[in-house]
Amino acid sequence: MRQVFFGTEASTDWNRQHLEEQLGRQYHHYNIDIRDQESLNKLFRQYGTAIELVVHTAAQPSHDWAAREPITDFTVNANGTLNLLEATRQFCPKAVFIFTSTNKVYGDTPNTLPLVELERRWEVDEKHPFYSGIDESMSIDQSKHSLFGVSKVAADVLVQEYGRYFEIPTACFRGGCLTGPNHSGTALHGFLSYLMRCVCTGKPYTIYGYKGKQVRDNIHSHDLVSAFYHFYKAPKIAEVYNMGGSRYSNCSMLEAIESCQQISGKQLNWTYTETNRIGDHIWYISDTRKFQSHYPDWRQEYNLEQLLADIYNKNIERWLSQEVGQHV
Repeated sequence: MRQVFFGTEASTDWNRQHLEEQLGRQYHHYNIDIRDQESLNKLFRQYGTAIELVVHTAAQPSHDWAAREPITDFTVNANGTLNLLEATRQFCPKAVFIFTSTNKVYGDTPNTLPLVELERRWEVDEKHPFYSGIDESMSIDQSKHSLFGVSKVAADVLVQEYGRYFEIPTACFRGGCLTGPNHSGTALHGFLSYLMRCVCTGKPYTIYGYKGKQVRDNIHSHDLVSAFYHFYKAPKIAEVYNMGGSRYSNCSMLEAIESCQQISGKQLNWTYTETNRIGDHIWYISDTRKFQSHYPDWRQEYNLEQLLADIYNKNIERWLSQEVGQHV
């Protein structure tokens, strides 16, 4: 449905084909809408207790798109999650259930932090407890979330409740910017992937508000999956973890543009609009120390520069060939 949400460039079909070619019979693809409870139950019934792990990453992931079709957004993000949880409870209750939640469950509360404007970024006052990053103690109440944020809050709380109520090993990973070389980035979702693509192909890019100094932490998919694996090997009940690049890997928009330009050797064609996106964060860096305290062997391997270089090196030929194909 990413293609439905964002157009052909956001489709993940190219990567699915790659997986099938690379992994052969080790990978089986089932084209099922997670809102289709009957089809999900049929699949879960087929495998039953042989299912050891469910990694739920399916979502409508955009603020702006959610406002266009709130019912679609909520049924995918909230009802779809409920369907997966219930199928897990019915057919494989001992399976580990990992959910990719989002930092948008905190709404715009991070924007109330004492921010300091620097030359190229906003920063939190060094004396503030969240200077090292925002931890799981931040409230999810009394804030503007965007409709996308609301649907993800519903899913997040459902995952916690199925863990506590039915004693299923569940975890909500409240992600910052999750990305990597296989990210099908687009204008409304996939910040660094889409930015690097625009730099490389000359496609125009728009910065929305905050002087381009808004800060995000960015975690490579390799490091995220590594965190999932650590949880799977030693699961807990109804856990919540803020997960992102932390202080190890973060940047402002302006800093990201500069890094992409240095790696690619090209200049970005960008414009600025004063209006920020509803519910958007001015500064967000994840405090991952809770997860690290639970799983001390986990380490982040990719800093921001390594992450961007990986996106560039593994996509530049594909992006350029697609641009040529579109103009033939």
